Amino acid sequence: MASASSLLSEEQFLCSICLDVFTDPITTPCGHNYCKACITHYWDTNDVCQCPLCNKSFYKRPEIFVNTFISEMVDQFRKSKQIKKTSNAIQEHAKPDEVCCDICTENKLKAVKSCLVCLTSYCETHLEPHQRVTALKRHKLIDPVKNLEDLMCKKHDRPLELFCKTDNVCVCLFCTESDHKLHQIVSLKEEYDGKKAELGKTEAEVQQMIQERQEKIQEVKHSVELSKKDADREMADSVQVFTALVSCIERSQAELFDVIEEKQKSTEKQAKGFIKELEEEITELKKRSSELKQVSHTEDHLHLLRNFPSINIPPPTKDWTKVNVHRSSYVEIVSTAVAQLEKTLSQEMKKLGDELRRIQQYAVDVTLDPDTAQCELILSDDGKQVSHGDVKKTLPDNKERFSKEYAVLGKQSFSSGRFYYEIQVKGKLAWYLGVARESITRKGSIALNYGYWAIGLKNGNEHYSSAADLAVVLTVREKLQKVGVFVDYEEGLVSIYDVEARVLIYSFTGCTFIEKLYPYFNPNSNQSGKNSVPLTICPVSYTK
Repeated sequence: MASASSLLSEEQFLCSICLDVFTDPITTPCGHNYCKACITHYWDTNDVCQCPLCNKSFYKRPEIFVNTFISEMVDQFRKSKQIKKTSNAIQEHAKPDEVCCDICTENKLKAVKSCLVCLTSYCETHLEPHQRVTALKRHKLIDPVKNLEDLMCKKHDRPLELFCKTDNVCVCLFCTESDHKLHQIVSLKEEYDGKKAELGKTEAEVQQMIQERQEKIQEVKHSVELSKKDADREMADSVQVFTALVSCIERSQAELFDVIEEKQKSTEKQAKGFIKELEEEITELKKRSSELKQVSHTEDHLHLLRNFPSINIPPPTKDWTKVNVHRSSYVEIVSTAVAQLEKTLSQEMKKLGDELRRIQQYAVDVTLDPDTAQCELILSDDGKQVSHGDVKKTLPDNKERFSKEYAVLGKQSFSSGRFYYEIQVKGKLAWYLGVARESITRKGSIALNYGYWAIGLKNGNEHYSSAADLAVVLTVREKLQKVGVFVDYEEGLVSIYDVEARVLIYSFTGCTFIEKLYPYFNPNSNQSGKNSVPLTICPVSYTK
């Protein structure tokens, strides 16, 4: 039902006596309306009781009552007038980037709707006829937009209210009867809803892509942090090793200098002894020379003949013709020192180049997960040993448990970085060891060629590897006692080592890891006690 304000003008609610909106309206017998107070006062002040408008006289003063219907309409009119007044007061003036009302002349108010039929934008005030007049109510109103002409078909001057899916363009009704006849035509709303659904789906995909890339950023940052830690560790180790090498060289140099100096001192001491002996003989010879001169100048024949035998005999002296101070040969000393230095440096360099020693830095503590163990396996209380038993235990058949293969996984999972652990296999005739992805099949017979990266032993001497490719027979120089497993998640690398010989057995390279990895253990059947020795997870002994 339309409100009073939309059907009647303000003049129809005015009292003809006070010329204001009715207050307690009453209706006279002749059908005219007045304020109750106004008509009462009018009749009280006149001798004749008549209607002020039609001058109809009443012989008896009519009994008057408030017309409730008109009173309610007046109340609605007052409320509507107040709302309209408030609405006009709060309407905003259009800003430069906003759509303004096309009807406003002076102060352009902000448009609240645009009409596709009138091709006009309206403010709240000028929109009122479209909300009141029946013919205008049929017009298509949309949120205010600029350039309404763009929403009209330029050929037929009709609203673009349909969509041609064949040509992927907006069309009017007349277009469907001419250029787009027999084309697949749908309403704009239907196409809008479809496109909006596509946009929603695309938006969800974009958000998913954003989330994935944000996670990738965190993964990259985490990898950088791990790489930084690895680099710092390697640099610290290298500094330690090279410092030891420099110290070794300096120590060898000091020892060489000591040997050379000692040799030189020995030579100097020998030469000093020879010089002292020579000087003593020279002194003795000079004394004899003096005596000879004295005797040779005497005129006493008897004196010369008596002393001649004693002074003519040469004093006792050493034969110095074969005495030499030999120069020390330092070539042999230096060569020996260099050879020893090379040996020492070779040992130190071997330590630096010991790949396993460096990998052991990434050792992690691994324990067995009983919830994954096949029901015939026996696990130690500390979760470090596993072997095959003859009794099938009654255990919950949860989805994590291996149902047929004699396998068990580690409790710890890894989805980034590097990790390493060691397993003792001494005394076993058959086993499998390595890593497995989280989603591996655990029920029924399992072919270790998808989701596993492991090596195994069968028949006591046949080693082989198994991964996504075909099994490869491995050559092992000595019987394995302890096996080391190393994984570089980001590098896609799984390496298996002979810990005792400190050599690489096999490497799985170019792997793609996209989920969690778990240590994998399979002690194989006990073979009637021949293979009952357990697989044992050992603490890694790492010495810098």
